[in-house]
Amino acid sequence: MDVLNAVLPVLLYIFGIILLIVLIILGIRMIQILDKADKMLDDANEILENVSEKVNSFNGFFDILDKTGYGISVIGDKVIGLFSGIVSKIFNKNKKDEEDLYE
Repeated sequence: MDVLNAVLPVLLYIFGIILLIVLIILGIRMIQILDKADKMLDDANEILENVSEKVNSFNGFFDILDKTGYGISVIGDKVIGLFSGIVSKIFNKNKKDEEDLYE
């Protein structure tokens, strides 16, 4: 029993020291991994900023296309309105002529 009382605390101290060393090594590894991940995220952030700048450079071009498309749409609506007015006048004349015949 005396041997157990002397050996057991020594074994616990040894296992505690080993566990502490392993946890320190794991902590150092985790810090290294987090540093690498931070560098990768910074690089990715720079790439995204460059891409967003390039995409934003096309905004003026797309605004011009949008205004041009709107202008073409307005002109097309006016032309269609003009033709539909002419066609409706032609058909309304025919209806008025037919109504005059029946009266």
